[in-house]
Amino acid sequence: MSETYSYIFWALLDATYTTIGITVGAAILGLALGFLVALARLYGPGWLRAVAVVYVEAFRNTPILVQLFLIYFGLVPLGVQVGPMTAAVVGLGLNGAALVSEVFRSSILAVDRGQTEAGVAIGLTPAATLFLIVVPQSLRIAIPSLGNFTVSLMKDTSLASAVAVTELSFRARNLVSETFLSTEIYLLVALIYLVLGIPVAAFFEQLRKSYEVEGNRHA
Repeated sequence: MSETYSYIFWALLDATYTTIGITVGAAILGLALGFLVALARLYGPGWLRAVAVVYVEAFRNTPILVQLFLIYFGLVPLGVQVGPMTAAVVGLGLNGAALVSEVFRSSILAVDRGQTEAGVAIGLTPAATLFLIVVPQSLRIAIPSLGNFTVSLMKDTSLASAVAVTELSFRARNLVSETFLSTEIYLLVALIYLVLGIPVAAFFEQLRKSYEVEGNRHA
């Protein structure tokens, strides 16, 4: 029995690395692209704003599973073969970017317009005003939502099994089929998700507090 538990532990640990890899890759893509999409909607020319709106609405209003299938299977007829991990990272990242863009956009809009006017008054260009004054203040507003996004993204990696990625949840289902130890396995999976999620949430909470302290210092 001890050998069985050891096998389960190491199998889940190996799958955990895959889950972490997908989370990190999709989070980087989602945060970076989401920020750019937010800027496009706020400051881009009309055609770019329209493209950004279509992108956001398309990804927000369709299931993630459908998006993953389209990336993994839908590109094959076009001669583009996407690997399972790549499809998972890109699919979750693109979906996340649509959500994150709204976080950034609302956060930027929440910054007092007087801050922008003050930047222009002291001779800063619009771009410098945006990146030196508006964006840093908007991040302080956005951090809690970005933390929630990252934790939710980690849990959404379980959907990657639909495109043949052996992540944590997928490996757990296979192990249950092999060993019939469903309670023990899923309790361990829940514990692993907690161990991964709590530090992420704590990091963003600490980041939020640091921004508050910095903001109060300059107030």
